Amino acid sequence: MTHFFADDGEKIHVQISGDGSPILMLHGWTASHREWQPFLEQLTAHHRVFRWDARGHGGHRLAQDTAPTVQRMAQDMCNLIEHYRLDEWVVVGHSMGALTLWQYIEEHGCRNLRKVVFIDQSPKLLTDDSWSDGIYGKFDREQSEAFLRQLEDDFAESVLRLGGMGLNERARQKYHENAGGLEKARQWLSAQDPAPLIACWESLAEADYRNALERIDIPALLVYGGDSNYYRSETAHYVKNRIAGAILHIYEGSDHSPHQWQRDRFVRDLREFIDSP
Repeated sequence: MTHFFADDGEKIHVQISGDGSPILMLHGWTASHREWQPFLEQLTAHHRVFRWDARGHGGHRLAQDTAPTVQRMAQDMCNLIEHYRLDEWVVVGHSMGALTLWQYIEEHGCRNLRKVVFIDQSPKLLTDDSWSDGIYGKFDREQSEAFLRQLEDDFAESVLRLGGMGLNERARQKYHENAGGLEKARQWLSAQDPAPLIACWESLAEADYRNALERIDIPALLVYGGDSNYYRSETAHYVKNRIAGAILHIYEGSDHSPHQWQRDRFVRDLREFIDSP
């Protein structure tokens, strides 16, 4: 793993693999560059794949006092693009990664980007009287503030509960049964420094990128889980309708990580999208 320095001096860790046109892959909240490991073999023959550990993620302790807000991570992405001096980037963002990419587009438009991919994310997490396409279709400011308090009390369990007690019935059953995979996730989350991740979540919850969607004037691929833990199908169709010419795939039976549940299909869809004229 290599690194570059952001403009505030923070070291940002990046794994670079393969040769060819550049793909930047942005992971979700509390995850790391390892989220994209299953797809490398089929991408690196024709593409140079960049997988970062976003600021405050991946077990890397922060050297600066700057919290890993979505605004700061979008600036880190800008710094990465400037550091490696490459153009025509394809950027893939899952969950928090999609929000980071929308923040970049809000600030810079689609400069330096060739194509973009958004995986299972709403442009506005919190719901209110005029917006029901956020988390669960009903997750307002009061619930968000309660969740922040829960994170401070028991970070690992609160993250697991957010996914386990959402819209996906299979995830709910696994959470109640304390299925084996949950313990591995619990250990990973317990090993993280919660403070920067909580600050990160707070910024994600305050973000609203509904207007940024209309600034996307390059090809966009949308991949959503038909049984997402967090979002109903209405969210996917809202995003599609706000991005001119966007291609939408809904992976039925898949949760908030449709790319992980249907890996072969995702790689096939991604390569077809990237490599088409």
